[in-house]
Amino acid sequence: MEVTIFGSGYVGLVTGACLAEAGNNVLCVDVDERKIAVLNAGGVPIFEPGLEDMLRRNKEAGRIAFSTDLAQGVAHGLFQFIAVGTPPDEDGSADLRHVLSVAKTIGEHIEGYRIVVDKSTVPVGTADRVAEAIGAAQAARHTAHEFDVVSNPEFLKEGAAIEDFMRPDRIIVGTDNPRTGELLRALYAPFNRSHDRLMLMDVRSAELTKYAANAMLATKISFMNELSNIAEAVGADIEKVRVGIGSDPRIGYQFIYPGCGYGGSCFPKDVRALERTATEIGYPPMLLQAVEAVNARQKDVLFAKISGYFDGALAGKTFALWGLAFKPNTDDMREASSRRLMEQLWDAGARVRAFDPVAGEEAQRIYGDRADLVLVDDQEAALEGADALAIVTEWTQFRSPDFAAVKARLKSPVVFDGRNIFDHGQVTGAGLDYVSIGRGLMPGR
Repeated sequence: MEVTIFGSGYVGLVTGACLAEAGNNVLCVDVDERKIAVLNAGGVPIFEPGLEDMLRRNKEAGRIAFSTDLAQGVAHGLFQFIAVGTPPDEDGSADLRHVLSVAKTIGEHIEGYRIVVDKSTVPVGTADRVAEAIGAAQAARHTAHEFDVVSNPEFLKEGAAIEDFMRPDRIIVGTDNPRTGELLRALYAPFNRSHDRLMLMDVRSAELTKYAANAMLATKISFMNELSNIAEAVGADIEKVRVGIGSDPRIGYQFIYPGCGYGGSCFPKDVRALERTATEIGYPPMLLQAVEAVNARQKDVLFAKISGYFDGALAGKTFALWGLAFKPNTDDMREASSRRLMEQLWDAGARVRAFDPVAGEEAQRIYGDRADLVLVDDQEAALEGADALAIVTEWTQFRSPDFAAVKARLKSPVVFDGRNIFDHGQVTGAGLDYVSIGRGLMPGR
């Protein structure tokens, strides 16, 4: 099938690559000339495991192409995917300018039936606004070509997006036109073979499903972080509590790991956007507000532990940070806990030596050159001249270090584990103090 993807960011590139992998003819369109130049040269502007190889393979096969020509994009595909960014506005609502700009473009160039697919994460009611924008643009040029607007939210985990798209646990399609639903079913048939994962529903329910899913996962994380602070105060070990409650199949083990707060491009933005939607209709979203408040407070916990350990005397000290991305297997630092910690350390007069397997360039882009930040090429180099070590991202390669070597390099023998990835006995057995999250029975030093 002929498919156009507007937006060559994270969602757009993964969607385009996977649809091309299934044999479709895909055109990815973006107004960012630099990004399209990188893609046409064989590069990838984001890090996602497996994406670069998949794009190269399908580009060589002629199944995917990249362009800045908006009119060409509208002419190309029966399916017009909108996969542009919806950044949070100042009031927390989703900024739909880019989505509606694409809709206007479609209306300005449409010459035959098109299925417009909202892939971006958008508030309930956005499909109506997209349809209005397309209709208004057509009216201005005195045309009235038929089109349908579909909600088809993405459920891609950064770091596992290719697997999530190729082997989805559900494919949500919101449409009020049965014919359109069957055309989407045909497009997704290669990803839906072992059993039917495609769920047809009305448009507004599909739009809300995406926000509901992310808000539920964020709620689980904030609940465990809240519980970890209680456990620490009463002398319990949150890791033992986690295993105890996770064994209940009604709860399960996913998303109940305590830590130093969630970040990324989805959970913070989507919780706030859903909160804003509820407020606009006059419903006070108390639980959503609490989820966000707990997460904001949790991002201060690691700094509070570091400051408490050193009795507030952080000026002039150097801290090694392992991990900058908001989670493993991505270079995304949007609202990452590392950013909050580094900025607090800098405000206290401390310096940072940081390592992340893939997010170093992103940190350099965000912070530029500054005397109190050194970005290094391996985790051992981060320890050079450091007073203490803090773990902020749970990359697999951080899980089994030589603790004796870590102790030998640190001026103060202490590890602050913001993700609880280490065993207390192993760390302390090497002569290191170990400070983690929600483990009240473990001495600070």
